[in-house]
Amino acid sequence: MTAAMLLGLLGGLGLFLFGMREMSDSIEAFAGAKLRTVLEKLTTNRFMGIFVGLFFTAVIQSSSACTVMVVSFVNSGLMNLTQAAGVIFGSNIGTTVTALLVSFKLEKVAPIILLVGVITVMFCKNQAIKKFAEIIVGFGILFMGLSSMSGAMGGMKDDPQIQQLFASLENPFLGVLLGLVLTSIIQSSSVTVSIMVLMANQGLMDIEMIMFITLGCNIGACTPAVLASLTGKKDAKRAAAIHVLFNIIGTIVMYLFFALDVELFVKIMSKIAGDDPGRIVAFSHLFIKVIQVIIMTPFIGPLVKLCTMIIPGEDKKVGYRESFQLKYIGDHVVFNPATAVVEVINEVDRMASLAGENLNRAMNAIITLDEDDINEVYKVEENINFLNHAITNYLVKINQTTLPIEDLQSIGGLFHVVNDIERIGDHAENIADAARQRKADGVSISKIAQHELGIMLDKVNEMYRLSVEVFTHGKEDNLDIIRKLEDEVDELERQYQKNHVDRLTQNACTPEAGMIFSDIVSGLERIGDHSINIAFSMLGGDKNDEAKG
Repeated sequence: MTAAMLLGLLGGLGLFLFGMREMSDSIEAFAGAKLRTVLEKLTTNRFMGIFVGLFFTAVIQSSSACTVMVVSFVNSGLMNLTQAAGVIFGSNIGTTVTALLVSFKLEKVAPIILLVGVITVMFCKNQAIKKFAEIIVGFGILFMGLSSMSGAMGGMKDDPQIQQLFASLENPFLGVLLGLVLTSIIQSSSVTVSIMVLMANQGLMDIEMIMFITLGCNIGACTPAVLASLTGKKDAKRAAAIHVLFNIIGTIVMYLFFALDVELFVKIMSKIAGDDPGRIVAFSHLFIKVIQVIIMTPFIGPLVKLCTMIIPGEDKKVGYRESFQLKYIGDHVVFNPATAVVEVINEVDRMASLAGENLNRAMNAIITLDEDDINEVYKVEENINFLNHAITNYLVKINQTTLPIEDLQSIGGLFHVVNDIERIGDHAENIADAARQRKADGVSISKIAQHELGIMLDKVNEMYRLSVEVFTHGKEDNLDIIRKLEDEVDELERQYQKNHVDRLTQNACTPEAGMIFSDIVSGLERIGDHSINIAFSMLGGDKNDEAKG
């Protein structure tokens, strides 16, 4: 092989790999949030899961991205193992689309595709159109790389040493092993099978041997999911194990069939795909995957049980009250840009529960003067501060990754929500300070004042609960109720401050008690403001600047 051939082959491979990644990343950025919703909502049974996995992978052109996303969904509890198995099965069929596209030899139009994409990226200001153009750029680069590789391979077929090397590869098992190793290194079966399509087109290798190499590619494709699961929970590891076992078992079945009569399979494929060798390889890859899914689908239940036996035990569960620990994000969780924001929302929801619980604990302490409650408020507030810093740092980190456009737009809102919840925690701490002061100074609060505080707290609690529901679950129907509650809380604050002044003028309470009461009422009203900020934070509303602190 000459240096020019080698450089052409390696350069083409580099372009192909870069184009694949650029196209896959751009598709995730352009439509990742919508695809994630499809993946999350439409996997209620195994057959729907297979269809969704097929569609998802066919769209983003990467079974690795799909399976890594599934692993992260399982890790965060958004999907169970049975649902994950169906999606993984479907993704194995969807991954054949790349090789099918390659087999139709689109290299001739690649320069035009690339030029259109680059011009759009350079001159278009609309971010959504720009992201779509980046998909086109990736697609063009991919086929430019194929063109370069194809040209280099065209010279290789005249090289006697190359011919001898490929001719010496006669052992089917070594063919499977070669496919496994190559795909494990490249981490994409789409790439290795596409290379096999080019090699078949150039006549560099017998199609029968390429069939065995393709089987090995299927096992090697599991590498990204396995690597992603290493830092995850046990269910994430089990999801990766399902992917591995599916491909190992499917490969063994097809290997035994090929060992009996691989030529018969090739003849059948040639009748379907025509006499084009590359197309025969691409269609064979598709049919191998379809056959594997048909064989394995009835055994999804036993496969899930087997993976549970292989990876036994349960993870240490982090409750929402656990101190100084992250549950849904951080180094112990599988990171995937397409699910990162979902996991942040889960962690923020946990923080919100702590803050709401702490507010009520502090309000109880102001009445009962329970020292344990007061101390617990301070302890929980430290945990809320920890979560505030940890989540904020994580948001900064993921903002530097390739997030889906819709998720990227929500980052600012998430920063606001974390800050609003932290401020609610501060108000709870202020109430605990007042309880401690009241206990130390022997300050008495009248029954009527206690009753007013209880009424206002109930309104604020309801407002806070509904606002968190809007943030976590998108329940926009709550917004009208929240607005009404905001008006009621504001009116209560005005009325209760007036009542407080009346009691002072009538000597019905002491100035010390009046100051504590006034501060708590003002604090509850501000908590209401922070609550409505939370409700509108992810909706692009105009309420985000209402809270005064």
